Amino acid sequence: MRVAPVGGTAVQDHVALAEIELCGELIIAASAARERLSLESIDKVLKVAEERERGTGH
Repeated sequence: MRVAPVGGTAVQDHVALAEIELCGELIIAASAARERLSLESIDKVLKVAEERERGTGH
C-alpha cells in the first residue's frame, strides 16, 4: 500500500472537489424530497441554467 507523503505535497484536484460538492448537494436534495427528483429538480440543484448563462457549458 502506498501512502501519500505527509506535508504540503498533496495535489488538489479542483474539478474533483467540485464534483464531490455537487454530489453532496444532490444527496441532500434527494434525502429531503418526498418523491424521486425530477430532471428539472436535479438541474436546479446542479445550477445548470446558471452555468449555461455563464457560458461554461458544464
